[in-house]
Amino acid sequence: MNMLIRVASGPGELRVALTDGDRLLDYALWRPDLPDGVGDLYRGRVSAHVPALGGTFVDLTDGQAGFLPDSEGSGPMTQGTAILVRVSRSAQGGKGVRLSLRGIPDTRAEGPPTLLSRGAGPVERMAACWPDAIVVIDDPAVGARLPQALHARIERQPMAFDAETEMMAESLSDPFVALPGGMSATITPTPALVAIDMDGGHTSMDRRPKQTAQFAANRAALPELLHQLRLRNLSGAIVVDAAGLAVRKRRALAEPIEQALAADPLRPRFLGISALGLAEIVRPRIHPPLHELLDSVTGRLLRSLRQKVRDYRGMQVPRPVTLQAGCDIVRMMRTYPAWVEDFTRLTGCPLRVTIAPDLPPSGWRYDND
Repeated sequence: MNMLIRVASGPGELRVALTDGDRLLDYALWRPDLPDGVGDLYRGRVSAHVPALGGTFVDLTDGQAGFLPDSEGSGPMTQGTAILVRVSRSAQGGKGVRLSLRGIPDTRAEGPPTLLSRGAGPVERMAACWPDAIVVIDDPAVGARLPQALHARIERQPMAFDAETEMMAESLSDPFVALPGGMSATITPTPALVAIDMDGGHTSMDRRPKQTAQFAANRAALPELLHQLRLRNLSGAIVVDAAGLAVRKRRALAEPIEQALAADPLRPRFLGISALGLAEIVRPRIHPPLHELLDSVTGRLLRSLRQKVRDYRGMQVPRPVTLQAGCDIVRMMRTYPAWVEDFTRLTGCPLRVTIAPDLPPSGWRYDND
């Protein structure tokens, strides 16, 4: 095994890929200025217990609040009580952070709400799961962000992502997934669930009886398809529509589905085949799904900055780059000045941010576009 944890730098965002040879095993986005909060330890203050929701709202910091379910064993608490809590699920899908009392140090909670410690980032999490994996970085500034315990495992290369890893990482933003045996699938996240539609494609050329050929094709494609759940961090309710199989035949897919899900560290649960023939899966929600991170205004801005880094990296005669933007983007860039610093360090070209009154608040363009 040639396990590598690759950390590719970009302005405001690091892409983290766990690879074994030419196979992508895991993937995550790391935004140091915008951590998802999972694992963070807070001293909070009880705001209100809401029996109808089965939990308690806890004030954290900077106007942020989290939800502590009664299932954590806390029960009703007096408003204003100080309490130590840990973030167990990030804010996602329009909902705030979920809190937990597990793994809390035996310390009295006294004082105003405050952040006491940060949870582990994706590099630390992958490194803990794969203690023999080398951590490949392409920017010395990344090493300064990693804990001292990982420094002996760091190897610097000109590019952390090789061409194959880059291609696999970029494909994760595409709803279309090519699968073994000529199969394919389309992944469609919705507010309620993730719908996955499989297509038989070239299986129509198989000379075996239709149901036999379709079953074999679906079975062979499922491990790669369900691996996409982990790579894209698709969570919550997930339904899979197998290709070309009668409902009674689809029930025989239960075994390969459960085998494929067993490799996922979040241990998704296969609930069975519905009356409509859909495979129902539930995967725990912990970190934000990849599509939510990529499709947000922040995600699209950081992606455009990364693309500009590729265009300007290594220019023999560096020249300034101007980002003309609407008021919301200008405010964001001023809130996180490290993004400008990252761009300049990675390209050698100064980045200037100016407001453009003719652009919408979340719009931007570059001076040479």
